[in-house]
Amino acid sequence: MRTGRMDLARNVAAEFAEWAEHSTLPWARAHHFRCLALVAEDDEEAHRFFALAGEAAACDNRPFELARIALLRGEALRRDRRRAEARTPLRLAVELFDGQGARRWAEIARSQLRGAGGLGAAPRDDRAVSAVLTPQELQVAKLAAGGLSNKEIGALLFLSPRTVGYHLYKLFPKLGISTRSQLRSVDLDDVTDVDPDAEAL
Repeated sequence: MRTGRMDLARNVAAEFAEWAEHSTLPWARAHHFRCLALVAEDDEEAHRFFALAGEAAACDNRPFELARIALLRGEALRRDRRRAEARTPLRLAVELFDGQGARRWAEIARSQLRGAGGLGAAPRDDRAVSAVLTPQELQVAKLAAGGLSNKEIGALLFLSPRTVGYHLYKLFPKLGISTRSQLRSVDLDDVTDVDPDAEAL
């Protein structure tokens, strides 16, 4: 794809898609969507596949894969001259790569972020957590901070594990964190006790 041989890239992506659809490996779904995003002919279709890839990687708790997807999505948005939109995934990529000690990858993401008009990772929002997150994101954050898995959280809130992963993917940058374990350091005292029945209603 990067050398301009898009026909070959699409053939490879199609072959991988056929394999991924029958695979039970947890990383296959995220890779599948990432490939579709890279070879998509329509920009909006590409960004939709990037979102699905990020959701799948977050659901499977694969921060490095999530960082790669965020970097690619940010690069694509920059190419589309959507610099303001590119900053959010690029900041996430920087934070995730830094958090895993992937220095070279973090440098690449940071360079892309500077090119999008950002100077570094997003600053932590000083507002109360309840003012930053949606009610459902608050519930997911509190349960995840308590050590519950995506599957356990989903059972309590009547959500699929994939949806729980997507909420985590969305709330991490809002809280200025990059890993699940960092939720324990976030002050969630202003979050009321979780009431799954009320949320389901």
